[in-house]
Amino acid sequence: MACARFVVTLKPSTHMHFLRHRIQISGNVRAFSALMSPPSTAVVYDHHGPPDTVTKIIQLPPVEIKANDVCVKMLAAPINPSDINQIQGVYPVKPQLPTVGGREGAGVVHSVGSAIRDLSPGDLVMVSPPSAGTWQTHVVKDKVFWHKLDKDTPAEYAATVTINPLTALRMIEDFVDLKSGDAVVQNGATSMVGQCVIQLAKLRGIRTINIIRDRPGSDEAKDKLKKLGADEVYTESQLDVKNFKSLLGNVPEPALGFNCVGGNAASLVLKFLRQGGTMVTYGGMAKKPITVSTSSFIFKGLSLKGFYLQNWLDLDRNEECRKMIDYLLGLIREGKLTYDMELAPFSEFHTALDKSLGKLGSQRKQVIKFKF
Repeated sequence: MACARFVVTLKPSTHMHFLRHRIQISGNVRAFSALMSPPSTAVVYDHHGPPDTVTKIIQLPPVEIKANDVCVKMLAAPINPSDINQIQGVYPVKPQLPTVGGREGAGVVHSVGSAIRDLSPGDLVMVSPPSAGTWQTHVVKDKVFWHKLDKDTPAEYAATVTINPLTALRMIEDFVDLKSGDAVVQNGATSMVGQCVIQLAKLRGIRTINIIRDRPGSDEAKDKLKKLGADEVYTESQLDVKNFKSLLGNVPEPALGFNCVGGNAASLVLKFLRQGGTMVTYGGMAKKPITVSTSSFIFKGLSLKGFYLQNWLDLDRNEECRKMIDYLLGLIREGKLTYDMELAPFSEFHTALDKSLGKLGSQRKQVIKFKF
């Protein structure tokens, strides 16, 4: 852990070997008139492994801002499970190493390349689609990776709107033709995706049945979800009864279920589904397999599908994705969509990382807040 708790400044020659993509040099001489970014403080890793030991905070030298580049002073960037998995080397998308961590984030434009006409210093922007390198004070990327936002958008929401809220939106809309009055069931309901599912479903008149883990504070968690619009909230142990569908009251059997846990929690989602229902798996936090009875397929005709947001997050669908992001951010500005986060100063990054790794018990989503 000690190696992850200090800041080091690399000499230029050492740094070029360590993080070659940070600077662009023609021969051995940089043009005197080249536009340069400020130096950047960054969280980097040069090999895969435990995130709390392989990540280091270093000072990166200025980067040349080319004609189509935009330099952004970061305001906020979350620590997502996918970020942790990338550092561990177990995520399907693997950046070239060494690299700066983080894939989501928002900030204000610091400076722009000579060919940029639609962005100006001071504009609020977010990384779209997500791409490597947001855990640093200044980011330089081609303009195609920056999406301009309404200045009234809270930076922490702009930094977190893509991966989790967009997952919730797409799962609600892509698998079953839900009507007002229908119901969905989900485990992992206290997650950011789960919170968004509840609110987006409510806006469509769709009822929600929510399953949470048995742990201290579960009553408070139930109250929070009910305030967001949840119709029913149960702990897993409450559903350990023969006829738990009798608990539903006037909520119809759900046509669609969402699973991000696996194991027994996934089995509970399946048991709730109506004839011909569909369960969509988008995560596996319990790291346990999904077990499905033969009768669920033969007699109930259930369907099991998977959702991977990365299939939406490429430049070919960027315009479509940004329209959905603008819709979600509009709901946020109107107070119709909210979710729990904990803002952590960049200087306390490794404490936030420990919380994200579960070392300090169950925690809210950790969002790094940079000084402005």
